Amino acid sequence: MKSEHVISASAAVFPKFEIEKIALDLPRFIPFSAPEIGEEEIDEVVDCLRSGWVTTGPKTQRFEEAFSKFMGSGFESIAVNSATAGLHLALEALGIGPGDEVIVPTLTFTATAEVVRYLGAHPVFVDSNPATLNIDVSGIEAAITPRTKAILPVHYAGLACEMTKILELARKHGLRVVEDAAHALPSRHMGKLVGTLDSHVTVFSFYANKTMTTGEGGMIVTRHTDLANRMKTMRLHGIDRIAFDRYVSTRPSWFYEVIAPGFKYNLTDIASAIGIHQLRRLDRFLLARQKLVKNYLDGLEGLPLQLPSNAVEGDVHAWHLFVVRLTAEAKIDRDKFILELSKKGIGTSVHYVPLHRHPYWRDTYHLHPEQFPVADQAYHSMVSLPLYSKMSEQDQEYVISSIREILCG
Repeated sequence: MKSEHVISASAAVFPKFEIEKIALDLPRFIPFSAPEIGEEEIDEVVDCLRSGWVTTGPKTQRFEEAFSKFMGSGFESIAVNSATAGLHLALEALGIGPGDEVIVPTLTFTATAEVVRYLGAHPVFVDSNPATLNIDVSGIEAAITPRTKAILPVHYAGLACEMTKILELARKHGLRVVEDAAHALPSRHMGKLVGTLDSHVTVFSFYANKTMTTGEGGMIVTRHTDLANRMKTMRLHGIDRIAFDRYVSTRPSWFYEVIAPGFKYNLTDIASAIGIHQLRRLDRFLLARQKLVKNYLDGLEGLPLQLPSNAVEGDVHAWHLFVVRLTAEAKIDRDKFILELSKKGIGTSVHYVPLHRHPYWRDTYHLHPEQFPVADQAYHSMVSLPLYSKMSEQDQEYVISSIREILCG
């Protein structure tokens, strides 16, 4: 999702010096997440540096073309420097503006809501489904007003939202749908790849901890040519010509016109060089994550933990995150659980502190925990465990045995 600067949950809960002191005494450390970068990516980046073309250029074009091919015919892909930028461009292209309302989940990273405010519109926050932690569809319908212009669902942890129902609601009320798919590559809903559903725009993230990475970056996907053209223009200062085309033309082509007050959201060729090869290995990355998830589900069975929901038949869970929730039977609370894992050299995170608990959103929109009972209760019990494609079986076994030791005493 977005340029999401996730830190260790333990560092967020406990003083930094305490965590550093713990780390000094650890014989091993298993991070919450780590990217898998191969020699192909390194070679492609080196080739990029040697070519002399390091900003948006031929490698970004290759990356966009490969991504469109991955999505299927009829889709345009637009590379951007973050998923946050992609969401902003999508809402701007759809004409969202001052006074409009956009429905968002409270259980998400702040970027989902902040892009709405960029445009002078207002996010309207909705609680979570208790099983999946995705946005509650009944809550979406209850939140619709005459000012509602769009729905911005987030595929939490990589599990697709109930998009069939959400899209039906959108059609019924004449609303636009922009999918925040920061967690959801390559998730599927009803057999269809997220990004190829009937929403107006889908935005993916390639931040360092995502299912594939470009370091920083994102990709917008749409089948609507008019939206694609607007987003391409606004991606780079509202200029009516692609900079790459101007600089490689064999004829004088210096002239351009600014047709709108755009943004600086383009993805560099250095980042795209990484993405080209990450995309090629995405299926293998998914298989590795699925194997690790099965090990977690088997190894943590019977503990006082609510394990994450798997995808229903016909869907595919991308497993960006593996989020467990401590149940009432657990003898320790979430913060103590995180600290004990930290002492054993195991990194964790919390996804997320719900937006209704952050000062800006809470105070601006007069939000209270009682309005979001599911997300609020989940927040107090949730922990994201280490999950990344290159995680070794030995490291995962250590995590599982450590959790069993902590919870079973």
